[in-house]
Amino acid sequence: MKRVGIMGGTFDPIHLGHLMLGKQARDEYGMDEIWYMPSRVPPHKKDHAITPSAQRCEMIREAIRPYERFLLSEFELARRDGNTYTADTLRLLKEAWPETEFYFILGADSVMDIEKWYRPDYVLRAVPFMVADREPAHALDGQIRYLEQTYGARFLRLHCREMDVSSADIRARLQNGEDVSSLLPASVADYIRQKRLYRAENTSGGKKGELCTAKSSPYENI
Repeated sequence: MKRVGIMGGTFDPIHLGHLMLGKQARDEYGMDEIWYMPSRVPPHKKDHAITPSAQRCEMIREAIRPYERFLLSEFELARRDGNTYTADTLRLLKEAWPETEFYFILGADSVMDIEKWYRPDYVLRAVPFMVADREPAHALDGQIRYLEQTYGARFLRLHCREMDVSSADIRARLQNGEDVSSLLPASVADYIRQKRLYRAENTSGGKKGELCTAKSSPYENI
C-alpha cells in the first residue's frame, strides 16, 4: 500500500521548517511521497489577509523542486464548500484514494491544541500522526499519551527538532524590514522579493519589508 505524508497549512509563506519536517518524515519512516497541501479558507486564520492561492502554490513549487517525492497537492484548494476543516479533508482523501495509507505531519504546537479542532474525535482516529519536538519533551509526551488513551490516536515521533519559526513570524519580520533569508529557501526568498509580498502598507513613509538573500542558512541543504 502506498504511504503518503500530508503537510497541511496555509504556507504563507512556506519555510525551511516545513521542508525539514517533510524530509524527516520521508526518510525516517519511508514515505513514498510527501504532499504539501495548502489550505483555502482555514477557519482559525481569519485575523489576516491570506496571500492568493496561486502565489502560495508557486512558492511551494519553488521550495519543493529539489526534493524527490515531494509534491504539491491542490486537493483542498479545489473544494468549494466553505471552510477547509482537517476532518473533512481526511475523510475525502480516504474516499478518493482508498488504497493509500495517509499520515498527517504536525508540529508540537498543533498536537497541544488539536482538541480545539473541528471533530477532533474523528481526526485523531482517521490517520496516524507524525510529530516533531518543539514543546518541552515531557509536555509533549504527556499530551501524546493522553490523546492515545482518550481517542485511540496513533503517533510516530520524528527524531528532529522542529525549527522555532512560523509563517506569521516571517510575515511580521518582513513587514518590519528584517532579514529572513536564513528561514526560507533561496528560490522562495527571491519570489517574495520579486512579487513584493508581505510588505507593510505605510503611507507615512515608514520602512517596507526588505529581503536579503545573500546569507546562507544552516537548514538550506536539509
